[in-house]
Order: sequence, then C-alpha cells, then structure tokens
Amino acid sequence: MGPDAAATSSKRADRLAPLSVQHMAVSDGHEIYIETVGRPDGIPAVYLHGGPGSGCQPDHRGLFDPQRFHAVLFDQRGAGRSRPKGSREANTLPHLIADMEAIRESLGFERWLVVGGSWGATLALAYAQAYPQRVSGIVLRATFLGTGDELEGAFLDTLPRLYPDLNDDFLGLLLPEERAQPLQAYWRRILDPDPAVHGPASRAWHDTERVLSDHKPSKSRLDLAAVNNVERGLPSTPFMEAHYFQNGCFLKPGQLLANAGQLKGIPGLIVQGRYDLLCPPSTAHALLKAWPDATLRMVEAAGHSLYDPGVRDAVIEAIDGLSRT
Repeated sequence: MGPDAAATSSKRADRLAPLSVQHMAVSDGHEIYIETVGRPDGIPAVYLHGGPGSGCQPDHRGLFDPQRFHAVLFDQRGAGRSRPKGSREANTLPHLIADMEAIRESLGFERWLVVGGSWGATLALAYAQAYPQRVSGIVLRATFLGTGDELEGAFLDTLPRLYPDLNDDFLGLLLPEERAQPLQAYWRRILDPDPAVHGPASRAWHDTERVLSDHKPSKSRLDLAAVNNVERGLPSTPFMEAHYFQNGCFLKPGQLLANAGQLKGIPGLIVQGRYDLLCPPSTAHALLKAWPDATLRMVEAAGHSLYDPGVRDAVIEAIDGLSRT
C-alpha cells in the first residue's frame, strides 16, 4: 500500500469511527452494546442487524452519511458484544422493542429513521407498529415478516427445488422420523444442551442458510467433515434463530401484515434483491399492498446479501433519499 492509499484508508477509518461506545443496562440483567456515528446534531437514525443474533459490523456505519446523520447501531440481546453473550433468557421480540425505546430515550431523540434488513426488517416493522409516533421513516432490505410460511418456503420449497443435493445433505443429518418436520427437528437439535447434538446441527443450519443467502455461493453442498468438526467452533446465529423461530418470532400469526395499518403516514423505502431466496420479492409485494406509503427499489441480479452488487448502494440511496422527504 502506497502513501496515498494509506492516507485514504486512514481518512475512511476516521470517517467511520464511532462518536460514542457504551454498554447500557436494560432489563433482566442484559447489557446492550451501543455505538453512535456521524454528528451529534445530525438526523437521528437507528440500524437493526439481522439474524436474529448476528450483531452489527463496522461497515454498517458506512450506510449513513456522517455529515448528515446521528446514527445508532446496537447489538441486540445476546448478540455481538452485548452481554451476556448468547443469552436467550428474557430475549423476545417485545424485549428488543423495549430496548429500542430505552436507547431512543437515553439519546433524547424524539423520532428516528429506522433501518433494518432481513430479521432487522422484522424488528423495524414490529417497533414501528408499536411506536409509530417515534418513527420518521423506514428503510427495509430483504423484508422478512417473521412467519413460519416464509421459513418453510425457503427451506422446504426453494432449497429442494434449486439445490436438491444440498437438500439431501441437509435432511441427511436427521433421523428418518424427523424428516417430516425438518425445521422443528433442526431447532430442537440446535437448542439441545449436548454438544454432540447441537454442534453438527448448528453448523449444518448455518452453512445451508449461507448458500441460500448468496446469489453466487462458492459451494452448493454441505462439507460433512466440516459440519462434524468440533475444532471448527460454533456459529452464533443458529442458536438465536432456533430460539426465535421455535417461538414463532414471538409474533401472532400474520401479525406484521395484519397490523400494517399502523404504518399509515410513515414513509418507507423497501430495497429488494430480485433473486433473494430467503426473503423473496413476494413478501415485499404483500407488504407494499398493505402499506401504501412505501415504495419499492428492486435490485436486479442480486440475492439476499447486503453485499450483492447494487444492494448496499441502493440502501445508502434509500436512507439518504428518505431523510430528505
């Protein structure tokens, strides 16, 4: 790296450096990791990460123009740098919504722009429906409404149609009697306290979901040796996902779509990858019908990932554009 490149890298790091970093005590012994970026007098915004259970990444700071926004990024209960790490106790959707309100109040924001992708979109919609008066606008990517139908569509329909060999691998880790309800079987296994049970299940779930997340995945089969390799370590998100999915994401069936009327008057922009296998365009289409104040930005030749070509730029443009309305 030459001196000019080094200077550019340093400026970018400074540009993305957080204004503040803290752990905030909330209810039931949880401490939420929170960082803010931008300018103290900027437009209030909050970023909601996916998973559930993944946590925020430094690159997420770059979604917000630091000259215009005062953005908040936080790791949800049990995720990322929040404490206790991985805890599923007192960890439900209503708890996450309450944490968001506690963060907003602590920063003195009257309203904020809410941004979320995938599971973050679920949380964004649930929060906005609970506190519409606190939301100035919503930017969603890869809309997920937290329903069992969506999970079954991805793993029981799309997976065997597009990746039949991977589907055989995925089902092959289960006993024959478990394969009638494979998702429930995986969640039970992932949440089993025995490492010999939850280790292979969590790795297989993670690796299968990864293939479905990538528009052009590097692999299309499970590496069974890696799935069973105890030295590989454990991915974090399958445990939180199994906890939430086993409990219907702590939503009533169809709740977010049924309550979309609560979003009336809140402007929204939905960024959608045309070939998203986990959160397909049909979900965003259904939400748009129930939320007339939202518009869609379809990104062609893109799937689920924020880093598929065109998706990240579309999210940045949506955040910037919505904040100017």
